[in-house]
Amino acid sequence: MADTTSARPRRRLVASPAGWLIWGAVAFFLVNLAGVIGAVLVSSFGTQWFGTWLPSGFTTGWYSTAWREFGLLQVVGVTLQVSLLVVVISVLIGVPAAYVLARRTFPGKRIVYFAFLLPILMPPITYGIPLATVLYKFGFAGNASGVVLANLVPSVPFVILTMTPFIEQINPSIESAARMCGAGTRALFVRVLGPLLVPGMLAAAILVLVRTVGMFELTFLTAGPDSQTLVVALYYSMSAAGIRAQQSVDAMAVIYTSTMLVLLVVALRFVNPTQLVARVKETPEP
Repeated sequence: MADTTSARPRRRLVASPAGWLIWGAVAFFLVNLAGVIGAVLVSSFGTQWFGTWLPSGFTTGWYSTAWREFGLLQVVGVTLQVSLLVVVISVLIGVPAAYVLARRTFPGKRIVYFAFLLPILMPPITYGIPLATVLYKFGFAGNASGVVLANLVPSVPFVILTMTPFIEQINPSIESAARMCGAGTRALFVRVLGPLLVPGMLAAAILVLVRTVGMFELTFLTAGPDSQTLVVALYYSMSAAGIRAQQSVDAMAVIYTSTMLVLLVVALRFVNPTQLVARVKETPEP
């Protein structure tokens, strides 16, 4: 009996020169990214690090120093407060607006969609400066309320554009059947549409949470001394005057990066990225 395993052709990795160039660029980027993150991580545990491959010693004391010097307990509390308020308000405003856009047809609907896309597509700094000027004029900026209002500008459209495909996938005949059975508007949304919209609302809420925690420009322009989120506090710790140990700054950067990684893992656990761009519509029956 012939040996079939030796007769099998070996698989070779074949790619065009352009493909090898792209993969090489991606590998180069990932290696550099890993090097930067690794250097910050090692520095946050190092005692001294001058001109050698590794620090002369390792310690976890820089994390307690950063927690104490930068007042991270208050910063984390403000970050959670602002993020949760932005999530709740965005969902309360965005879900009904998404329902209207998904179920109603009216003149200028495309223009409304385009208006919701602008705060997401445009760099936040382009509209953040005039927005901060208005908020300072009316006394909202410089505290947590101004930070929340500023972050609502991109967050509400993000919820609307995320929820609209989920609502469009729900068969309108379900709502018609519920109304024929005597369900009012409140019962329709709470008992019929509510359970069907929970996955989309959860996806939108988690993504808005990640976006708000990582939002620097709008928060930086509107935050005061007692309303800084983690990313803004990290910036001030790096640019503050005076002598400050680099290891404590690196420890704070590791805390921020770890927070973002946890949020991203949670988001990917509950959110399928393809759901955010797929608009599944039923094929009309002949």
